[in-house]
Amino acid sequence: MTTPATREAPARRSWLRDHSELGVCVLLLALGVLVLTDALTMDVDMAQRGPVGPRTVPLAVGAGLLLIAALLAVDVLRGGRGQAETGEDIDLSEPADGRTVLLLAGVFLGAAVLIEPLGFPAAGALLFWGAAFALGSRRTDRDPLIAAVLSLVTYAVFDHLLGVPLPAGPLMGAL
Repeated sequence: MTTPATREAPARRSWLRDHSELGVCVLLLALGVLVLTDALTMDVDMAQRGPVGPRTVPLAVGAGLLLIAALLAVDVLRGGRGQAETGEDIDLSEPADGRTVLLLAGVFLGAAVLIEPLGFPAAGALLFWGAAFALGSRRTDRDPLIAAVLSLVTYAVFDHLLGVPLPAGPLMGAL
C-alpha cells in the first residue's frame, strides 16, 4: 500500500534532478558570503593608501557572486537548463585523468606548505615547474629555468611594483 509520503519522495527527487543547477547557485551564494565576510572583517589600517583600499575588489567580487547566484536561481526556477558539453576536443566517454588532477593538487598543496619556509620565489618555481610536469611537459632542460624566471618576475611585480609583501625566503638575501 502506498501512502502520500512514499509517492512524494520520488517526485521530490525528480524535481531536484530537474533543477540540479540550483546546487551551483548555493555554491556561488556560499562563496559570495565567504568573500564578503572576509572583506568586511579585513584589517586595513596599514594597507590603506588612498580612497580605494584592499577591501574594494573583494567587496565587488562578493557582491557579484551574490548577484550571479540570484540571477542563476531565478533562471533555473523559470525553466532554464544548462547545456550539455559540446566541445570539439572533449570525449565525454573517457574517464577523467585522475593522475593529473592528483599531481596538480599535490603541487598546489606543496607550494602552500613550502611558501613560508622557502619563500615565494623558491615555492613559486616549484609550483610552476610541478604544474608543467603534471600537465605533461618533460623538458627538464628548460622547464626549471622558465619556472624560476616566472617566479622571480611574479615576486618582483607583487613585492616591488604592487606593494604586496610576499615572503622572500632565505635565498633572497643571497641574490
